[in-house]
Amino acid sequence: MSYNRAALAMALTASLLTTACVTDPNTGDRKVSRTALGAGIGALGGALVGGLIGGGDGRLVGAGIGGIAGAAIGYEKDKQIRELRASTAGTGVTVAPADDGQSIMVTMPDGVTFDTGSYILKPQFRSTLGQVAQTLTSHPDSLIDVYGHTDATGTPATNKALSENRANTVADFLTTQGVNPARLRSRGFGETMPVASNATPEGRAKNRRVEIRIVPVTQEQVQAARQGG
Repeated sequence: MSYNRAALAMALTASLLTTACVTDPNTGDRKVSRTALGAGIGALGGALVGGLIGGGDGRLVGAGIGGIAGAAIGYEKDKQIRELRASTAGTGVTVAPADDGQSIMVTMPDGVTFDTGSYILKPQFRSTLGQVAQTLTSHPDSLIDVYGHTDATGTPATNKALSENRANTVADFLTTQGVNPARLRSRGFGETMPVASNATPEGRAKNRRVEIRIVPVTQEQVQAARQGG
């Protein structure tokens, strides 16, 4: 996830926690209003959808997503996380909530997905990525971004091209496994978004990665997108 999107999500979260507080007339204490909090989370989710690569109402409508009932979205996200973790267990892939719990991030380290300097998917990883694709198809009400990242070894131009090619490889493979291509976008960030220091081999290994960001979409978001279009 880009740092700009992360900063936006954090700012919106802080804002909603502040504005969702009300004063209890009986005690005078400040407490969280569930109604206001729900509205704030909806706004945060909308910002995340808009922040996706090529995001906006057009992408949401074009993907043909029906959306998840608002009350069920937390359950659906938790269920998908469990399924993704089960299907990638022991592979080096990590699955975790992201964007303050509003999305899911699947992180695939370079060593298990590609050989050094290559953007050809390792044959032994195809079955794992196929399992990820199966989970994505069984949970169709989401938009998906694939991000490619490298370490700082080599030139920025070379790293940018490599990261783009790796992201495209993963996205293309997912479509061959039945994931609707209208849900998918891919982008390479090269060396610009490290998660660790490039001064050590361990840090560089962490920076070489492909991420799949899954943002579940509510029925309300779909309706708003259709009305906006």
